[in-house]
Amino acid sequence: MVPLQGFPQAPCFPQCVEWILQNQCNNGSWGINEYDLSTNKSSLLSTLACIIALKKWNVGPEHIMRGLHFVGRNFSIVMDEQIVAPIGFNIIFTGMFNLAIGIGLEFPIKQFEFDACLHIRQMELNRFVKLAGDKSYGREAYMAYIAEGLGNTLDWDVVMKFQRNNGSLFNSPSATAAALIYNYNDKALQYLNLLVGKFGSSVPTVFPINIYCQLSMVDSLEKTGISRHFSSEIKSILDMTYSLWLQRDEEIMLDVETCAMAFRILRMNGYDVYSDDLSHVAKASAFHSSLQGYLNDTKSLLELYRASRVGVSKNEPILDDIGFWSSSLLMERMCSDEVQRVPILGEVEYALKFPFYATMERLDHRRNIECFDARGYKMLKTTYLPCRVNEDHLALAVEDFNYSQFIYQDELLHLESWVKENKLNQLQFARQKQTYCYLSASATIFPPELSDARISWAKNSVLVTVADDFFDVAGSKEELENLVALVEKWDEYHELQFCSETVRILFFAIYTTVNQLGERASAVQNRDVRKHLVELWIQTLRSALSEAEWVRSQYVPTIDEYMINANISYGLGPIVPPSLYLLGHEILETVVKDQEMNELFRLMSTCGRLLNDIQGFEREGSQGKVNSVSLHVHYSDGSMSSEAAKKLVRESIASCRRDLLRLVLMKDSVVPKVCKELFWKMCKVNHLFYSQTDGFSSPKEMVGAVNAVIYEPLKLQICDPSLKLNQNNKNFLKNGALFTKEEKKEGSCTA
Repeated sequence: MVPLQGFPQAPCFPQCVEWILQNQCNNGSWGINEYDLSTNKSSLLSTLACIIALKKWNVGPEHIMRGLHFVGRNFSIVMDEQIVAPIGFNIIFTGMFNLAIGIGLEFPIKQFEFDACLHIRQMELNRFVKLAGDKSYGREAYMAYIAEGLGNTLDWDVVMKFQRNNGSLFNSPSATAAALIYNYNDKALQYLNLLVGKFGSSVPTVFPINIYCQLSMVDSLEKTGISRHFSSEIKSILDMTYSLWLQRDEEIMLDVETCAMAFRILRMNGYDVYSDDLSHVAKASAFHSSLQGYLNDTKSLLELYRASRVGVSKNEPILDDIGFWSSSLLMERMCSDEVQRVPILGEVEYALKFPFYATMERLDHRRNIECFDARGYKMLKTTYLPCRVNEDHLALAVEDFNYSQFIYQDELLHLESWVKENKLNQLQFARQKQTYCYLSASATIFPPELSDARISWAKNSVLVTVADDFFDVAGSKEELENLVALVEKWDEYHELQFCSETVRILFFAIYTTVNQLGERASAVQNRDVRKHLVELWIQTLRSALSEAEWVRSQYVPTIDEYMINANISYGLGPIVPPSLYLLGHEILETVVKDQEMNELFRLMSTCGRLLNDIQGFEREGSQGKVNSVSLHVHYSDGSMSSEAAKKLVRESIASCRRDLLRLVLMKDSVVPKVCKELFWKMCKVNHLFYSQTDGFSSPKEMVGAVNAVIYEPLKLQICDPSLKLNQNNKNFLKNGALFTKEEKKEGSCTA
């Protein structure tokens, strides 16, 4: 549509006109319909634009005729409000329709359809007139964004305020082309020349969009559990993004969705980004006055909410503000009539129900794989593919998950066999929680190759659970002291007597398991770490004995005294630190003893202990036990209710969680990143188990999660017929390559 400067009868971009002539679909339309065979408003819009261009340059009469008939056959779609419309459709389509009539095009439609279309346009224009007093940035930005539909009715001086440094209007070739037609601008021409030079005869709907595409790809790889296969590529993308972030690049900062996503992904990957950089969207009013806010863009709102959740300090009021108003607006969207027909609202519901710190990775991976859209369509002013998601990535994620389940089922059978071999199933007082213990291991230490770390985590979790029940409900004073003394003696245990068969069973289960795991860990670390594993058990059992003595003597500790002991008695010492040794990274003894390691453990254990205290307050009170909630009430001298105490404890949990995340993400660190992440993952496990109820003690609460991670096959929702995945084909993974059973034997691979 853009004429050559000085020659109004010639196109500025003749190669684009030629592309239109060469790319009409068989049904007379133009546009993306690669897998979606249904006609939609986007294809009508694209087709109308192509018809007008051909008519303007007086070429392709047959193409025009086929296009007119396509529009005529499907004209009822224009008035159908139940069909999702591109942004500004009622203005852009009707504006182009009006233009088409003006240049002599005749559509095979009925008079009432003709009148209805013009009526829609008049109503939209009247609405703009009524809102003429609204000088908000959002309204002006919206009118500039759909400039191709408003043409000479616009104040182009106002429109050009939105021109970016690259010469475009909102990185939109169509709006920028309108600027050239109605208000010639050298920078706009340079932008379009750049696009045609780069892409040839057909240009993208939005450009540039590199950062958004690359961040979306990183996000997708992380959410489906296969990012570990692309570590170097991801690092390269994030290094580049961080460099642009520091420069406050337009492509990031002027797009709310990209900005929020960049902040979240960069922060969660350890880059120093500050919440002050989101100050331009700190208030709801700022969002509403943006283009995305004016358009009620739910995806941008969701990304802002997600960004607000990754706080690492209580001194980030901007994130608190964003979290408050974005969650409120998202909940309003959930109550709207659009819930059933807007797919993204399913994502919104999940994000609001399960904060990122209260999920297990493998559960998230499963959901994201099952909801994966390999087509990656996005709807702006027309449907387009911002960044084609490689279907091989979905195939890899499916194979990775399927193979992992194959491994998990085998490991769980081993764990159940180990329970019986060690007679733990004969202890009637003990909760049989090996399935839940293994769930927490497999859903967090999920890569198939980390079997030893998972087994260590799961076995020690079972042992801690049994020991906890023994100290809480089953053991006599003599038995508890006997067990502690035996563990303290360790290899010299034969110097003491077993005062009961229960003590014998429990001691030998701990003794043989810790020795076996210690041997494996020592082999990985090239030094003997068994002494450390034994020390962890001694500390845990001693602290459990102290709590038992408090109950027996009815002693009420101070809150500080309780927390110092509870951080150990909670029992994560024998679970998490031993697993670190089996992750494949060397951990020096100096690192193990470093204050950073101690602080990671303290914060993780504090979160877990306090979460458990809130859910166990009533039960433990009936058993004569104290916890942080009851102690706050006790020491308030009657001024604090149990609900007020729980609120105070929740604030402490949030503070510890932020401090833990800050330590985990800190770059200059003594503790290896992969080890720090395990502390964070255990924190997430505790949030999932205890955020709403005592999910660990419940016989049914976590059964769905067990089935989802370990047993149930994936239920893929694939709309793309070109993507055919055989879920029944048991493939194996190695370094990101896919191996069938036969190929594995032969040593060949298929990428």
